[in-house]
Amino acid sequence: MFERFTKDARAVVQGAVEHAEQARAGTVEPEHLLLALLDREGSRASFALAALGVGEHRDVVRQELREARRRAGLSRSETEALAGLGIDVSEIVARVEEVHGVGALSAGDRSRGRRWSGHRGFGRGAKEVLEKALRVAVARRDRHIGDEHLLLALALRPGVPAEVLAGHGVTHASLTRVLGDGTGQACA
Repeated sequence: MFERFTKDARAVVQGAVEHAEQARAGTVEPEHLLLALLDREGSRASFALAALGVGEHRDVVRQELREARRRAGLSRSETEALAGLGIDVSEIVARVEEVHGVGALSAGDRSRGRRWSGHRGFGRGAKEVLEKALRVAVARRDRHIGDEHLLLALALRPGVPAEVLAGHGVTHASLTRVLGDGTGQACA
C-alpha cells in the first residue's frame, strides 16, 4: 500500500513515527498522524487545514491532543458518557497524577526508564486510518494516496483526532468542500 503514497503522505507517516518516538509511545496512533499533518506546509492537507482556519490554531489543536493524552486518550464525548455514569475522569486523572506524576496515564509514559531503540509499530487505530485513507482515495478515484486522504480518513474515524478537528470546523463535509469530491473540482 505504501508504494501508492505520495511524497507528502510518506512524510506524514514518517512524521507520525517521529512524534511517537518523542512521546515515547510504544506504537504510532492516530493522534501522531494528526500531529504530523499539522507540521506539514505546502501540501494539499495543509492547504485544507489553512482554508478551514486551523492554520492559525495549530498550537491549540496540539494542546487539545495533549489534554486527551493526559485523560488516557479518552475523547470528550467518552469523558461525558462516563460522567453520566457518575465517573469523574478529571478527578481520577488528578488522583493518579498526584501519586504517579503528571502524565502518568499518557501512553508514552508507560515505557518510563526504558529506551526504545526498535521499530515503532502502528497501533490498531493508526492502521485503520491508513486503510481508510486507501478507501477514501479509491472512492475519490485518485490513483495515489496523499496527505489529504489521511486527513479525510482522520475526520471520518471516530476518536480524539476527529473530535478535535470537528471542534475547529474540520469535518469530512468541510474538507470535501475545500478539496473537492474527487472529480478535480473544489467547491471552495
